[in-house]
Amino acid sequence: MATVLTKPTAAARVGPVASTLVDPTTVHRKSQRTPVVPRPLQRLIGPVLLVGLWQTLSSTGVFDERTVPPPTTVLRAGWRLILDGSLQEHLTISVLRVGYGLLFGITLGVGLALVSGLSRVGENFIDANMEVLRAVPNFALVPLLIVWFGISEVPKVLLITLAVAVAIYINTFSAIRSVDAGLVEAARSFGAGRGELIYRVIIPGSLPGFLIGLRLALTASWLSLIFAETINAKKGLGRMMTDAREYFQIDVVFVLIAVYAILGLFSVFVVRFLEARLLTWRRAYDGD
Repeated sequence: MATVLTKPTAAARVGPVASTLVDPTTVHRKSQRTPVVPRPLQRLIGPVLLVGLWQTLSSTGVFDERTVPPPTTVLRAGWRLILDGSLQEHLTISVLRVGYGLLFGITLGVGLALVSGLSRVGENFIDANMEVLRAVPNFALVPLLIVWFGISEVPKVLLITLAVAVAIYINTFSAIRSVDAGLVEAARSFGAGRGELIYRVIIPGSLPGFLIGLRLALTASWLSLIFAETINAKKGLGRMMTDAREYFQIDVVFVLIAVYAILGLFSVFVVRFLEARLLTWRRAYDGD
């Protein structure tokens, strides 16, 4: 009786090797496990340790309290400013200035990046000028803005706007020009028009670069605020810093430094939140 030979199935051909393979879905589920401590809190470990070291060095006498007050003294000074309402008043004015600067700067930076990134003619007119503006120190523009616009709110907001616009433009323009040309050609081969190409390929591809620019822009906005509030500002964190320096209130100076640090950390958390929501399509290495 003849023996019928059958073609082995894929599972049979793999044999014992199959047991050594790792299911990619299992790996993905393991990488997505929710940590016991949320990631935002984990990122605060470094600042908390730094404050602890600061307190230790102050308690042991390594730091002179007259020049480097301990964290407890800084907290008492901050609480005093909160109770008399001065910190909230100055902080509100500064946040409004930064808010307007971010709104105008992001709009201007994204608009210029799109014009320059999508057109060589636009690049010829815009890119070199933005590179020059990036090379000019921000505080060097203060005298000119005072001459042109006086000592109103306009030069203060404009100084922040320029810093934000430059950071947004540089990173967004670079991201647009870094979009894979193969994806662009593939979209065109499928009949995508220019509008659809920009909406479905260019903008999603340049979004990571824009978010990097946003992170730098938020930092630049707070740095520019310090220079902006030297333009005869009657209210604001910069004004508080100037008064504290003139009257040698070191504890108040450290309070304001802490406020700037908290605002900077909050800005980073905002950008990370946007990255988690807007870049769900991108799987990137996030450490072990």
